[in-house]
Amino acid sequence: MLDPQMKKGLLEGCVLAALSRGDSYGYQLIKDISPYIVLSESTLYPILRRLEGAGHLTCYSVEHSGRLRKFYRITPAGRARLNEFIADWDELLGIYRFIKDGEPHD
Repeated sequence: MLDPQMKKGLLEGCVLAALSRGDSYGYQLIKDISPYIVLSESTLYPILRRLEGAGHLTCYSVEHSGRLRKFYRITPAGRARLNEFIADWDELLGIYRFIKDGEPHD
């Protein structure tokens, strides 16, 4: 089982990655991400609020079947954060290889 803090960072990266492919709404984000990591509504919406507060995404509403559906869009700052996440991943892979196989760092 993943450490909660590690999972939190991974989930933020997953949300940004999903939104980098196009605007989306909460339920669709859960469907897109859940095959890779467990994600519930109670976990997703605080992440979306945190990312919005940090300026990594914006939101807007669209009427759908007589109701407003809230869509999320990644911002340039969100794309920069996603790129940082990807760059950090290389470092994490080195740590993983050390833990798993005892490979020394280059």
